[in-house]
Amino acid sequence: MRLLTYALTIALGCAPLVAKDEKGKFTERLDDAASLLSEIMATPDRSIPQSLLDKSVCIVIVPGLKKGAFVFGGKYGRGFAFCRAHGTGPGWGPPAAVAIEGGSFGLQAGFSSSDVVLLIMNERGAKRLNTTKFTIGAEATAAAGPVGRDATAQTDALATAEILSWSRSRGLFGGVSLDGATLRSDVNENEAMYGQRWENKDILNSGAKPPAAAAKVLGLLNKFSPRQTHS
Repeated sequence: MRLLTYALTIALGCAPLVAKDEKGKFTERLDDAASLLSEIMATPDRSIPQSLLDKSVCIVIVPGLKKGAFVFGGKYGRGFAFCRAHGTGPGWGPPAAVAIEGGSFGLQAGFSSSDVVLLIMNERGAKRLNTTKFTIGAEATAAAGPVGRDATAQTDALATAEILSWSRSRGLFGGVSLDGATLRSDVNENEAMYGQRWENKDILNSGAKPPAAAAKVLGLLNKFSPRQTHS
């Protein structure tokens, strides 16, 4: 019982840290997202396969997803979703802020930080991003993404997944399962970026002017996979 109480105290003690970060440093986070994308794609043999990146309709980049555990395990990270622009506009549209949250229970201890990238592979998955919140693996089919220049979606799981996910931790990059984690609109961060408490549905494919701080990551997305979707 004491162990359970102590674990709950630790979990609740983390809440002010999350609340304190609500205002966010979105400029720094966008720079981190750009650095993450650049570093991942710099080594084709250990990167997101180009064929999958080109097929994707949206991407979610979360630099520094935090994982902590003492009996209760949990995940918390903030990042951005980008979807391809329609028609004759730039290849990728403005960033919408997201938060990834999740938890588990078991005999575990420790703390780690990792970078996460999600590819949204079809319009069904893109519609999930326009909701306030959804659970990966339950409300959206997901699979750990393959790595490498020539990797292809060879399994049924990869071929039918709405979301493919990767993680980089301690310099190692590979597919990861995020089943059970939730992804939601981060309206506080959106307000910091746009001056409006927008949900992601108000931003993605809206034609909203992206913040100047997003220029670097948008430039990289257009460099690595410039195609547009059709109107």
